[in-house]
Amino acid sequence: MPRAGELKTNFIPYLCDGMVMGRGYSTEEIRQKLITSLRDSDTGMSGVEISGRVGISRLTMTKYLKVFAAEGLLRQKNIGNVTLWFLEPGQESFSFPDDYFKVAELYLGHLTKCAKDSAYSVIRNCIHSGASASRLVLEVVVPASAAVQEMYDAGKIGSAEQGLMGVILSESLQILVQLPVVSDAEKNVIVLAADSQSVILSEAASAAYHGEGWRVWHLGDMSHAVDVLFDIDFQKLVGRVWRQKPGLLAVVVFSGTYEGLNFFADAVNPARKKSGRIKLILCGKMPKNAGIECDMASGRLEEVLQWSKTVSESQD
Repeated sequence: MPRAGELKTNFIPYLCDGMVMGRGYSTEEIRQKLITSLRDSDTGMSGVEISGRVGISRLTMTKYLKVFAAEGLLRQKNIGNVTLWFLEPGQESFSFPDDYFKVAELYLGHLTKCAKDSAYSVIRNCIHSGASASRLVLEVVVPASAAVQEMYDAGKIGSAEQGLMGVILSESLQILVQLPVVSDAEKNVIVLAADSQSVILSEAASAAYHGEGWRVWHLGDMSHAVDVLFDIDFQKLVGRVWRQKPGLLAVVVFSGTYEGLNFFADAVNPARKKSGRIKLILCGKMPKNAGIECDMASGRLEEVLQWSKTVSESQD
């Protein structure tokens, strides 16, 4: 499976281990050369012009252009018999892992200005530049979400601005969730939020798990499901999504309150006790010696992901 932003070899027959045979350019180098060539071109460039600038054959360049256009990096305009290529607005190339800090500042700046298209472009550019989806979640989106909450708590923004920024954060995560990955049938996770305030974190967890190859079922805000029958509903859900019971099923609950964690733990634990391969993870503030039965509890998403990885590997 190629990294995010890399081309699959069935698209371009001249690729071997991510390199173009004959020229030795990597996919990322060609992407950067395209961005450099087209960045200041208001009138666009033909495929012949681009192949000359980049230094690879016209036929190979045409195949790259089509794939990059499908990724959203380029757009094309047909004028008579000539096809002109343009760089989509806001395109930029990054170098990872060095640029995660730079990207975090850039994304937060767009977010706080409510410049949603620019914020989405940053995420897409990171994907095109080969960034890890889980690291984008942990090092860019989650810190930005925390910064928005701090601004709201300090009275620097109102509820309307906070709501709009929350939508931008959520839609940024959806870009990552929609990335094609090869899921491992042995790694399964159900993610839910016990309240509306925890939804962004639950979405962040789902995007990170997805990026790491887990089969993810995100239930969203389940505060409406707080009733005595939810444990039965949950067992039905497990039977539907985890039919053959392969590998591990992690259940991750996010909540801003102890009560939320306690309720959903009580609902999940009957199924957990029936199968040693169901693991319950609670993510939120929980008092010491709370006495809630679970396999792991933490207020930090990165700890939850690392624990899940370790446990899944031990099941092999």
